[in-house]
Amino acid sequence: MNIKNIHNKKEPIILNKKYLSIPTRTSDPKISIVDQAKEIEKASEILTLKVNSKLEVILKQIKFLQEEAKKIINEAYQDIELHKVRCSFEKKPEEIIYLYKDDKKDLFFSRISPEEWGEMINYEYLGAYKMRIDRSFEKIDDN
Repeated sequence: MNIKNIHNKKEPIILNKKYLSIPTRTSDPKISIVDQAKEIEKASEILTLKVNSKLEVILKQIKFLQEEAKKIINEAYQDIELHKVRCSFEKKPEEIIYLYKDDKKDLFFSRISPEEWGEMINYEYLGAYKMRIDRSFEKIDDN
């Protein structure tokens, strides 16, 4: 093997070598241990920031999903309670029904609106509801 040929090999030329932390050619000066430690620390800081920002996004998504789950559970609980309310007729989907409280504090549904009761109403009106096709309730008004 000819030693002359080994030294004449062309090495890749890399521009902007000042941004690199390792020598790019055999003729470049070696990087000190201190510089390597600084590079590792810099990389660690950047990666920590990157990981933290990604985890913050996930945390926000988790909090949003928790709030959505609470909302769904509360709506389901309310729907179950409304299905337990006394009703002397068959509730039909998309029909508006009215919720009242009698003098004994018992709840009941009626097809009669407060306007239809007029002055004769002896009950506390709590709101109008529509039962959806999926058997959940939608509140139509707030008293």
